[in-house]
Amino acid sequence: MANRRSEALAFSLVTGINLAMARLVDIWDSIGIMEEQRVERMEAVKKHIDDLLNEMITEEENLKHRIERSIITCKKQLETLHLELSVEPYKIDPNLTVLQLEKDLRTKMEALMKEKNDRLKELETLQQDDNALCTELCATPYYIPTGSMPSRSQLQDLREHIKSLKEEKKNRIKVFSDLRQDIRQLMTEIGHSPETSMEKEVVCDDMDAFLLTNENIKALKMIVFQLEVKKESLTLTRDELKDKVLNLSNRLGFMEQGKRLEEKPAGSLSDEIVMWQNELEHLEELKKANLEEVIKKIRVELAEYWDKCRFSSDQRDSFKYFYDDNFTEELLMKHDEELLQVKMYYEKCKPLLETVERWEKNFAIFQEFERRASDPNRFSNRGGTLLKEVKERVKIQKLLPKLEEELKSSIEMWEAEQGTEFLFGGLKVMDYIANHWDEHRLLKGKEKNERVKKDTSAGRTPGKRPHGGLTIVSTPNKTKKVAGTQNFSVLRVTSSSSSSSSNNSTASTFHSVSGKPPLSIQKMQLKGRILDPAPRTPLQEFNSEKRTVRIGSYTEFTKELSQKSHPDTVLNSTAKDIIH
Repeated sequence: MANRRSEALAFSLVTGINLAMARLVDIWDSIGIMEEQRVERMEAVKKHIDDLLNEMITEEENLKHRIERSIITCKKQLETLHLELSVEPYKIDPNLTVLQLEKDLRTKMEALMKEKNDRLKELETLQQDDNALCTELCATPYYIPTGSMPSRSQLQDLREHIKSLKEEKKNRIKVFSDLRQDIRQLMTEIGHSPETSMEKEVVCDDMDAFLLTNENIKALKMIVFQLEVKKESLTLTRDELKDKVLNLSNRLGFMEQGKRLEEKPAGSLSDEIVMWQNELEHLEELKKANLEEVIKKIRVELAEYWDKCRFSSDQRDSFKYFYDDNFTEELLMKHDEELLQVKMYYEKCKPLLETVERWEKNFAIFQEFERRASDPNRFSNRGGTLLKEVKERVKIQKLLPKLEEELKSSIEMWEAEQGTEFLFGGLKVMDYIANHWDEHRLLKGKEKNERVKKDTSAGRTPGKRPHGGLTIVSTPNKTKKVAGTQNFSVLRVTSSSSSSSSNNSTASTFHSVSGKPPLSIQKMQLKGRILDPAPRTPLQEFNSEKRTVRIGSYTEFTKELSQKSHPDTVLNSTAKDIIH
C-alpha cells in the first residue's frame, strides 16, 4: 500500500513537471520567445530542478549516514551498558529497517541509562545507611569497589546487609537496655557510685551517647559481672557481720537489740555493712567487759555440737582450753575457732550422723519387739494388734541390714573424700553397730539364764508355760537303758508362736537326751554355761562360750539364731519367731 502511494506520488510529480513545462512553452509561444531563448530558459529550469533534487538527495543521504552512525554508537553504548549493568546482550531483529533499528537501539539505550542512574542513586543512599549503621555498631561496611557499577545482586546483598544491621542494632539496644537496668539496680543495691567513664555513660539517660559496639556490650557485661561479684562479696560480708552480731548479742543477752536491727528497713548493702559493723564494734566493747560470761555461753554451744557430732570423751578432751578459768581474749579466740571447726565438721558429716541416728532409732524399735516377744501376755490381745506388730517387726528386720549397708558404703566414700576416719562416739560406725548387737545378744542370753536360774532355784523342773517359752518336763519313770551303762531321761522343750492369720497357738516340741547326773550338773548342762561356781557378768559368760564368730550386724545376728543348736541347747521362742 505504501509502495502504491509513493509510485502515485512519483507519477504525479512527473506529470506535474510535464504540465509545468507545457505551460511554460505556451507562455513562451504567446510571448514569441525564440527557440534559442527557449532552450536557455529550459536549461535554466532543468538546472534549477536538478539543483533542488540534488540538494534533497544530499540531505537524505546525510540523514542516512547519521542514522547509521547512530546505530553504531548505540550498539557500542549498549555493549558497554550490558557489561556495566550485567544484563543480557541486546539481540537485533534482522527484519527491522535501518530507521526502526536505530529507534529501537536508542530506546533500549535510554532505558539502560536510566537503570544505570537509578542504580547509582540507590547505591549512594544504601551506602549512606550502611555507613551510619556500621559506625554505630562498629561493623564493616558492605564492600563495593568505588567507581564501579553495582549489579542487581550486589544491590540486593547490600539491602540484606543493611536489614541485618538494623536487626543487630535492635537486639543490641535491647541488650543495652537490660544491661543498663541491671547495672543501675546493682549500683543501687550495693550503694555504688559510677566511677569510670563507661559507667557514667551507661547510667546517663542519653541513649545516643553510647556506641552499641560489641566491645562496649562486652564491657557492660563485665561491669555487671563485677558488680554481681561485689554484691556477692558484700552480701557475704554483711551476713558474716550479721551472724557475728546476732551470736554475740545472744551471748551477751541482747537478743532484742539484734532483732530490732534485723527488722530495720534495709538500705544498700554498703549501708547495712556499716550498720552491722558499728553494732559489732559496740558489742565487741561490751564483750571485753563480759569475757567470762561469753566464754561460758560458747562452751554450752560447743558442748551441744559435740553431742550432735557424737564426740567421745577423748575427742572432747583434745580441746584442752575447755576447763581453763583464765578468761582472756586469747581464750575466747580459741573457743571461737574450736566452735567454728566443730560446726564445719557437723555440716560435712550431717548426712552420716542422720543415717546412724536413724539406725539407732530402728534398732531400739527392734529391741522393743524382742522384749515383747518374750512376754506371754502379748498373745492375749484383741483387734489384730499382734498381726500389726509382726508386720512392723518384719519391716524393721528388712530395714536394719539395708541401713547398715548404706552406712558402710557412705562412710567409705566420705572417708575417701575427706581423707580421715569417721568416728561415732570414738568408734568406727561398724564397730559401734557390732557392739550394739553383741550387747543385745548378751542381754538375751542373760535373760534366758535368769529364767532358768529362777526355775532351778525353786527345786523343780520348769513346767509348761503358756503361750510358748521354755518347758522342760522330767519323766523319771519312763527310763530305759542305753548301751547298758546309764539311765536317760527325756527333756521336752515346748515353744509356741502366734499365727498371723488366726492368732491360734501352735506348738512344736524338741526332744534332747542327756544323762542324769546330779541336779547341779544338770543345770550346768542345760545351757553349758547357765550356772557357774561364782557369779559372772554377761561379758564373762559370753567369753566363756569360746565362739569364733562375732555378731556384728543384724544379718549375722539372725543367722546365728537360725542355726540348729547343740543337742543340749534349749531353743527360745524368740529365735523361732525370727526364723519364721
